[in-house]
Amino acid sequence: MATPTTSPPARLLRVDVAAEILGVKRSTAYEEIRLGRLRTVQIGRSRRIPTEYIDDYVELLKREASTTL
Repeated sequence: MATPTTSPPARLLRVDVAAEILGVKRSTAYEEIRLGRLRTVQIGRSRRIPTEYIDDYVELLKREASTTL
């Protein structure tokens, strides 16, 4: 009996997918990229966001929230 194969999760995400994961609009994600707060990598003409950069961005937001208290 064959077992179903599962592919590993993607590590480089399109901006719209990263925005969905973060719970923000695509335009907000592009604005954060433009400001340098959400980092990306370029592959040819495509811009991708490594999953660890999403984690870094969330940590940045948490730090900012803790300094405004």
